[in-house]
Amino acid sequence: MFTSPHDFDFPHIAALAVILGCWMLYDPILAWMGRGTLNAQLHVVRLRWMRKMQDTDRENRVFDGILIGQLTTMMTFFGSGTLIVLAGLVSALAGVGGVHAAMSRLAFFPPLSLPLFTIHFAALTLIMAVSFFSFAYAIRKLGYTLAMIGGLIETGSDEPHARIMIAQTATVLTAAVKSLNNGIRGFYFAVAALFLFVSPFISIFVTLLITTVLIYRQGFSSEALAIEKYVEAMNAHEEMRVAKGEPAI
Repeated sequence: MFTSPHDFDFPHIAALAVILGCWMLYDPILAWMGRGTLNAQLHVVRLRWMRKMQDTDRENRVFDGILIGQLTTMMTFFGSGTLIVLAGLVSALAGVGGVHAAMSRLAFFPPLSLPLFTIHFAALTLIMAVSFFSFAYAIRKLGYTLAMIGGLIETGSDEPHARIMIAQTATVLTAAVKSLNNGIRGFYFAVAALFLFVSPFISIFVTLLITTVLIYRQGFSSEALAIEKYVEAMNAHEEMRVAKGEPAI
């Protein structure tokens, strides 16, 4: 029968809950604030990119291939790096007793029972595992995107079937980048999970600090405001073209 560790008290439970809660509720928090993620805002930019890529008057598509290649390299880099870290954590989790004994001899390490140490270590391993699967899924989605890009019909972007294909290609590409971002975000909360071994109160503080920094970067940083202005200018340009009777790009 499973029994809770004697030192697994409310502060430790709250620290784990705050980490998982902030991680899982990150997107809803941004939506509640009326900001949305930068990836969601950039969807319209990717949609325009797919339209430009599909147009028959686009003579050179080498630049498009370079951009896709850079995205592929980024995803595989994070995926392979996370796999190495995850393999180390799983190996250490298999011998968690020895790790706990070695850590307990450190002067700055707080006293933790082996069961509680195992729970914290398992939480850290779980976060990295979810991040790895996010990267793996991102690579799969990008593979779907490449096939969809290769199958775009060579016709004007105002053709009805072409518009559907373009829109769905941009949707899958945005989903791939979303999975990539979810995996990267896991690294931030893995740092917060490391502080579980120091103090649950410090871990809660670090988690809230990391969440605040991420929200600031997504909604209020100079980069976020620049992207917002970029998207607004692009939408205004599209509306102006439509008002003049010209086809949207």
